[in-house]
Amino acid sequence: MKRFALGAVSALVLAATGALAADYPAKEIQGIIQWGAGGSTDTVMRSVTPHAEEILGGTVVMQNMTGGVGAIALNYVADQSADGYTLLMGAENPLLYKVMGLGKKDYSDFVPVNVLARGTPILVASPNAPFDDYAGMMAYIKEHPGEVRFGATGPGGLPSVVTAMIETIEGDLDVISVPYDGDGPALTALQGGAIDVMPAVLGAAIEGIRAGNMKPLALFDVAKSDKLPEAPAVTDFNAAYNDYLPWGPFFGVFVAKDTPADVVEKLAGAYAEAATNPEFVELMNNRGFTMMNIAGAEAESFLSTWQQNTTWLLQDAGLTKTSPEEFGIARPGK
Repeated sequence: MKRFALGAVSALVLAATGALAADYPAKEIQGIIQWGAGGSTDTVMRSVTPHAEEILGGTVVMQNMTGGVGAIALNYVADQSADGYTLLMGAENPLLYKVMGLGKKDYSDFVPVNVLARGTPILVASPNAPFDDYAGMMAYIKEHPGEVRFGATGPGGLPSVVTAMIETIEGDLDVISVPYDGDGPALTALQGGAIDVMPAVLGAAIEGIRAGNMKPLALFDVAKSDKLPEAPAVTDFNAAYNDYLPWGPFFGVFVAKDTPADVVEKLAGAYAEAATNPEFVELMNNRGFTMMNIAGAEAESFLSTWQQNTTWLLQDAGLTKTSPEEFGIARPGK
């Protein structure tokens, strides 16, 4: 009798969950963007989400929640109910939290609704910087140690990975690191002359470059981009970068791991269709982003490989607090 009663309760719970999923969304959805306004993550999410809203038939209220290299936003979403009403709109940084000592959670605690696109890093300089390309920058840093101001977004951010890559190839950089809450504020500071150099994603910097408000020093890729042909590839200056490239950030929408499967399916379907909207695709192409639009097992595989390659790059550069091995992350090729 007790067994039957428990079974009946379980059936009622399942039925109620199914009903909730069928009605989803029945209220506003929170979209928590883990970087500041005007940055690449913010631009991507505010461009694609209106199209997803139309498909969902609901409203996604987006909010920028900065700090902790995105960890504050991630932890906030992780602490909300796993019901699909709080989305994490993030970038690559959480995959580095554990090895960088920034937190105990990463994307393994979430379900990827959609990994929308990936970007290509670029090194840009203030228009008044006393160098015009990567080689000139390196020579100036050696001749003027402790003078060049590099923008940063904290441990595990894109600038820290690119800087680690440079130091692995070229040796220690004697520069001043100036922290910002995302590449948007940092690029604004760069254009105003508060910093000299910023490692950023091409999509966030391309309009400023085209307007003449910043100078492209080197694209961190194995070849030039047809979106910005005047920017040389960093491998033109040092072929050793071929061992680490191509590499780049990515942008995705995530929900807590225990979110009902039907709700995840609705969200995934909405963002998958939104990512094909011609306006969004054109924006992404013009900004130099590479479309991905992946979910499920394909997204999980991409995230795993990205984490493996990047954590070991940082480990070998001596920037991690804990070895990737401690978290079961094998060295690439093993």
